[in-house]
Amino acid sequence: MSIENDNTANSEANQSMRPHKIAPGTGLNPQTVDAKHEPSLLLVRGLDADYGETQVLWDVSLDIRYGEVVALVGANGAGKSTLLSVLSGLVRARQGTITFAGQNITRARAEQIVKRGLAHVPQGRRLFAGLSVEENLLLGAYTRRAGSTQSIAADLERIFALLPKLYERRRQLAGSLSGGEQQMCAIGRGLMTRPRLLLIDELSLGLAPSIVDDILAAIDHIHRQEQLSFLLVEQDVQIALERAQRGYVLENGRIVLSGPATELLSSEKIRTAYLGV
Repeated sequence: MSIENDNTANSEANQSMRPHKIAPGTGLNPQTVDAKHEPSLLLVRGLDADYGETQVLWDVSLDIRYGEVVALVGANGAGKSTLLSVLSGLVRARQGTITFAGQNITRARAEQIVKRGLAHVPQGRRLFAGLSVEENLLLGAYTRRAGSTQSIAADLERIFALLPKLYERRRQLAGSLSGGEQQMCAIGRGLMTRPRLLLIDELSLGLAPSIVDDILAAIDHIHRQEQLSFLLVEQDVQIALERAQRGYVLENGRIVLSGPATELLSSEKIRTAYLGV
């Protein structure tokens, strides 16, 4: 069963979003989220995107606040990866605006967007298999042309402290890592850019549940320590919404529902369409 596209309901849900606290047990810092007083780190309005003659996104609008974890969920083929590619400058928007930290980045190049603090962990990890874990991590600092050797080394030590498994594997070739270790390496490479917002695409894809739990625990730890904003993009609706403060549901290239993650998880539409209950 699919969720109906109801722009009126979506607008009302956004306008009526009340201050709320993160549900116990999420592993995230409890903090009040108030749309009236918290500025948006990322503001997307009326976004359309296509691949040639094929339109993939229609009138997508969303926002992410400073220090917030947001989930973007939907079925395979809904347009989630395309949206991340547009946000990170890999695909051009046909229409709409993207504002990040108060600057319009709609037409910015990918390397400019990374420098401004928006990093993308792509689906499939995309590591350099013939390079070591440490070398892959150091590639995350390539846009920091003004960064000193000492500061990059300090950031590398910070990543090893946040993700200690990577320190154990630092000399190992990335292509020889397990799937979960590769995902941690990809996240670490993103963190080496010193992001304000980290986009993670299909974190759980192809991984055993126990490995996914380990990675999610690492993300919880990073969020507590770094106070980064995260956009978690997932087919597994429950995994994403249990970790987020707010969520958006993308279906056939359109945002069809949005609101506090706890409310989305209890929504009959979500439970029927995505959780099978």
